[in-house]
Amino acid sequence: GEATVDAGKSSQFLSGLLIALPKASKSSHLVLSAINSRPYVEMTIEIAKQFGGEIYNFDFKEIYIKPIAHYEGCSYYVEGDWSSAAAHIAAGAIGGKAVVNGLNCNSLQADKAIIEVLRNCGANMEIDGSTIITCKTQNLQAFEFDATDAPDLFPVLAALAANCEGTSEIIGTQRLIHKESNRAQSIAEEFGKMGINVDIDTYDNIMLIHGGAIHGGVTVSAHHDHRMAMALAVMSLNADAPITIEDAESVAKSYPDFWKDWNNALNKNV
Repeated sequence: GEATVDAGKSSQFLSGLLIALPKASKSSHLVLSAINSRPYVEMTIEIAKQFGGEIYNFDFKEIYIKPIAHYEGCSYYVEGDWSSAAAHIAAGAIGGKAVVNGLNCNSLQADKAIIEVLRNCGANMEIDGSTIITCKTQNLQAFEFDATDAPDLFPVLAALAANCEGTSEIIGTQRLIHKESNRAQSIAEEFGKMGINVDIDTYDNIMLIHGGAIHGGVTVSAHHDHRMAMALAVMSLNADAPITIEDAESVAKSYPDFWKDWNNALNKNV
């Protein structure tokens, strides 16, 4: 049948419908009253099509889904996760050298935008097929970026901004309220403990991060948020003393081996 869907707070509700509705007995028509994280909806539609789904997207205003008897199995390559890779890629530009393999540079994933931001910062970066190599770059420059469709990238971008000269502006703070933590508030609070000033303008939906000296010797909290834990790891690289991260185990939600890989990279500087 027909339904109006508000995907303004999260695209995940819409993605669930798009996976389920091809199995409905009749055609479905979704009218979208609001939508965010469009790239993730595009990913869902493309994956459903790979398995035989018939979904037609009309500029994210209306979506038509035809019924199918069943999904067809196929051989499918699962590409690397840009959201998890972003912390390592940014870390290389800030603290040493990082080589990250298995990424699709033509991916629909929103968080591949980390490449665009690093270019704007002037980072030393090389792309070789599915491998991204970043090296420590002196005098990284402040940047502006709209992260409305990439809220998972926001904490790592904020950590990158803290290591840049000048004030960076990131749009999309309203998308951060309903994540694992209120990420805007978490970033401002925990970065502030490390001497980095963060201004949140809720009216204009922007965050201003003032780059500067990062101070360690403090205990910070990931607020039970895997993306915050990864961002605080990036912050630690140029801190003038070690930091202690509480709730660091929250990385298990998306990347259980994060700390293992992080320590291996630090030991090898790669």
